[in-house]
Amino acid sequence: MKILVTGAAGFIGFHTSRRLLERGEEVVGLDNLNAYYDPALKQARLDELSRYPGFRFERMELADRDAVASLFAREGFRRVVHLAAQAGVRYSLENPFAYVDANLVGFAAVLEGCRHQQVEHLVYASSSSVYGLNSRMPFAVRDNVDHPISLYAATKKANELMAHAYSHLYRIPTTGLRFFTVYGPWGRPDMALFLFSRAIVEGRPIQVFNHGRMKRDFTYVDDVVEGVARVLEVIPVGDPGWDASAPDPSRSPAPYRLYNIGNHSPVELLEVVRILEKAFGREAVKEFRPLQPGDVLATAADVRDLSEAVGFVPGTPFEEGARRFVGWFRGYYRV
Repeated sequence: MKILVTGAAGFIGFHTSRRLLERGEEVVGLDNLNAYYDPALKQARLDELSRYPGFRFERMELADRDAVASLFAREGFRRVVHLAAQAGVRYSLENPFAYVDANLVGFAAVLEGCRHQQVEHLVYASSSSVYGLNSRMPFAVRDNVDHPISLYAATKKANELMAHAYSHLYRIPTTGLRFFTVYGPWGRPDMALFLFSRAIVEGRPIQVFNHGRMKRDFTYVDDVVEGVARVLEVIPVGDPGWDASAPDPSRSPAPYRLYNIGNHSPVELLEVVRILEKAFGREAVKEFRPLQPGDVLATAADVRDLSEAVGFVPGTPFEEGARRFVGWFRGYYRV
């Protein structure tokens, strides 16, 4: 079938597109190739995808409503995987309107495209950041998430609300996926593993926030993509047993679902550094810093709903995933 993947030149979008192409789908990849991080890395990902005969690329701003509407009308997508977004918690403190344009206006354009062209299933990226001030671990999709602590997280929560409104009003099946700290080959240069690796190789100090007393549920990208590919095939239907007097945020009488995709095995930041030091065979210079605004102390995913729905849970051990990332990093940058 023909599938639209937005953010196809991005980290998760690239891996998702490749997975769908390898199973024989036709993929139209959309991206604006912005300069939030090195456009050459994005182009290198697209070059890899261009080797597949079933791939076509469209350079487009999702905030361009007319262009997006025309694309949907012209292509007749059966399903959509929406992964394009302005990412990054700390950058949202510097450039908030980039998040409004990409994550809110852009998502509205995708929803409208799905509505007018009667797309079978919209799968979209949310984030573990929506859990915000929640402290009960592990984070579950049934938990209330009304207290985000960054604009990025607020836009992802807004995406879930917007999707529910469209599922309710127009019966568009939508599934939101809350990703937990995705890492792996072809990763984003603004993420911790990439920043730490580059600093180790160049002999520069690593900024270790909150003095290393932070934990993240690092999730290997192949596990994330497996989850995305499986969820894409499970089109949600309304839950007739949903109780409006005690509402479960993860489901609805509308064809709407939410799932966590995380490794459910958090790793402390100093342990991440230790594993990278071992992989590179050299010691990192550590610069301990306080907790940054918008950061949370820990994340951990409850993935029971995902397991029940698609029979899969992420499970790549962090040390193994980090070794694969370092192997790619050394090869790509020739270090």
